[in-house]
Amino acid sequence: MPAPNPREVSAPARSRYSLIVIGSGISGLFVALEARKLGPVLVLTKGSIDDCNTRWAQGGIAAAVGPLDSTAQHLADTIAAGDGLVDEEAARVLCEEAPARIRDLVQYGVSFDSLGGEVALGREAAHSHSRILHAGGDRTGAAIETALSAAVRDPQITVLDNTLVTSLAVERGRVTGVEAIALQTGATEYYEAPAVVLGTGGAGQLFSHTTNPQVATGDGIALAFDAGAEVADIEFYQFHPTALRLEGAPTFLISEAVRGEGAILRNHAGEAFMARYHPLRELAPRDVVARAIVAEMRRENADGQFLDCTGLKSVDLAARFPGIHAFCSSVGIDMRTQPIPVAPAAHYLMGGVGTDICGRTTLPGLFACGETACTGVHGANRLASNSLMETVVFGKRVVEHIASGEGGAARSAPSLSPISPGEGAPPTHAALQDLMWRSAGIERDASSMQDGLDTINSWSRPGTPTTRPAFERRQMARLSALMLHAALARTESRGGHYRSDYPSRDDARWRRQQVWVRE
Repeated sequence: MPAPNPREVSAPARSRYSLIVIGSGISGLFVALEARKLGPVLVLTKGSIDDCNTRWAQGGIAAAVGPLDSTAQHLADTIAAGDGLVDEEAARVLCEEAPARIRDLVQYGVSFDSLGGEVALGREAAHSHSRILHAGGDRTGAAIETALSAAVRDPQITVLDNTLVTSLAVERGRVTGVEAIALQTGATEYYEAPAVVLGTGGAGQLFSHTTNPQVATGDGIALAFDAGAEVADIEFYQFHPTALRLEGAPTFLISEAVRGEGAILRNHAGEAFMARYHPLRELAPRDVVARAIVAEMRRENADGQFLDCTGLKSVDLAARFPGIHAFCSSVGIDMRTQPIPVAPAAHYLMGGVGTDICGRTTLPGLFACGETACTGVHGANRLASNSLMETVVFGKRVVEHIASGEGGAARSAPSLSPISPGEGAPPTHAALQDLMWRSAGIERDASSMQDGLDTINSWSRPGTPTTRPAFERRQMARLSALMLHAALARTESRGGHYRSDYPSRDDARWRRQQVWVRE
């Protein structure tokens, strides 16, 4: 008799597991699958199992598997993109272990696209070689999520949907479990485990324009920070240069792979403008391309620019980018004959809960991987398609370390900044999102950031949140305040952090991380 789907059964009467995983994106599901040999695994997710950033990842996953490529070149590209702040040890781990993790994903049922019997490799910005594997054309994230979701139908893995983790249990300085609300009943539940893994994704919902889904509210980072874990690089937010910007249509990511195939950015006069901003033109680092588009928007007093695919006669756009082609068609744009209106949108948080190369946080018993974590791999600016690979490389390392029984925690940073982020919450999600877009968007300055921080500090303190929206608003406000504090303190421009009042990079003072801990 086949095992029941774990999503269709209630949690067992016992509340103790070998491992608790918070989040059901690629990081959470991959960790759960790798850890099932250690004993019963519990996966908690506040939405449905496929409610995650992974599903929206279009471009692909980076690994040096091509005949002319090497892990050394992948490493060099990763370091260059990170703008002086990449942790070289962590980046070397990522690049060297990437090919083996591709094999793991294939074993879990991911079918990567091929061409002539060989894996098809795409090119994206700031990569020196074609090393981007994709699945289903531009539906790589969805293909991986679908495969892993099917694989976790395992008697050793219990997945509880609609379960909101509200706090981490800490006893004698060690994380021992979680407190959660079953959203369908309102009941408070307690689950125990010797190890808890955060895989809750990013925080794009802090901003009014984002490529992230509604679940991306930074919960895991706020949970870890509240429990006493260190948080690093929180000022560095990557804004994807090309998201659909069309009145009446939702924000939709137009993958970097489209530019990798040769699409051209044009202004309203039809001019291909990127040559004025960087020698790599459309394939310059994302922060450069995003600011170039903003500069053209300002010069033309326009709310967007255009991505022109009409010259790509050798590419079957409907086959290569089925998701993008279908979505554009649904809003009346034929990308084969019409330019796509685009503008930057919040996309990826480089910072997060500080971890070492084993995924350990500074709190014993607490691990993190994926966008929730700050491994140091991305530095100030993530190299395209390294994000999906980071989740599986460090997810594997988390499980290997737990299995080793060595325990311990990441070493605390030598220089810490204690901070109390406040207890207020905005009246609505939109109020916070509009505030953060104005205060901590693509271009920042002291005045706008201080205004944002003052507004957050003026918000009243709510009662104990009992609903998902109320809890998310409180956590989003805390994370926003932390981001603004960090961005105000860093008086330079670097990677995803650009200040118009300090437009230059300052290596003498700022070639270092900022690490924060709750006061």
